Amino acid sequence: MNYKICDIRNENSIESAQLLLYLLDDSPEMEIHKRPVIVICPGGGYKYLSDREAEIIAIQYAAMGYHAAVLKYSTSPAVFPTALLELGKSVMLLRNNAEKWNIDEEKIVVSGFSAGGHLAAGYGVFWSRDFVCAKLDAEPEVLRPNAMILCYPVITSGEFAHDDSFRKLLGKEYEEKKESVSIEHCVNSQTPRTFIWHTYEDSVVPVQNSLLLVNELVRQKIPVEFHMFERGGHGLALANRLTQTGLRVEVEDSAAEWINLVHLWLEKWIDGTQAKQMPDDKKSTCL
Repeated sequence: MNYKICDIRNENSIESAQLLLYLLDDSPEMEIHKRPVIVICPGGGYKYLSDREAEIIAIQYAAMGYHAAVLKYSTSPAVFPTALLELGKSVMLLRNNAEKWNIDEEKIVVSGFSAGGHLAAGYGVFWSRDFVCAKLDAEPEVLRPNAMILCYPVITSGEFAHDDSFRKLLGKEYEEKKESVSIEHCVNSQTPRTFIWHTYEDSVVPVQNSLLLVNELVRQKIPVEFHMFERGGHGLALANRLTQTGLRVEVEDSAAEWINLVHLWLEKWIDGTQAKQMPDDKKSTCL
């Protein structure tokens, strides 16, 4: 495995922002030479980044035979769209280096946990917007995410909002911009296929966040797989002993199945056996 650290900062980034790459070695013994890459955005309410949702998650994907990356994106005091542009630069970097790094450029997946799920989902709906393309000086197709994996994501700024995440994300512009970054209102025909999981018992980011997004993805005919587990609170990460902090509530055997389920979902997509995305001419009204 090759480990690389890449600079993805922009003029508003915090100093520690960077992309960590975990690239599997290519081997003439193996039939597969171009591999998907999963870009992971840890959670932390846009005020810090959780280690429990970073490298150890990347290693799970590497064990499945995929490349992985962890985006150490800018958090507060940086505000929107700083982290979004860092994710865009990361996708662009991966696609532009696909040949050198043995990446399947049609299999670039953005993933996120909690507030990192908001970042990944936000990128899934905003990647082709002028404010992203112009700032990154890139054609939209270079920035395209091919799929999303969202883990107990922050989605809505409405009734079921994790309000503090939006306040950290928007700073002084919270009241002015909070509706425009409520992801369920921004899904469009350019949003990629999506895998989502959440728990019924999540009292920090209520499961309605995922339900609102799933409903809109279905309405827009975007392929989606959704799993709601009954047991388990917020921030489960792998939901097993590998990512617990000493609290037994962070271990939930049923929810721990999510990593196996996402593996099956990815393999079906890679094999071309999943449902195809259907065209839709509806236009988004946000941003």
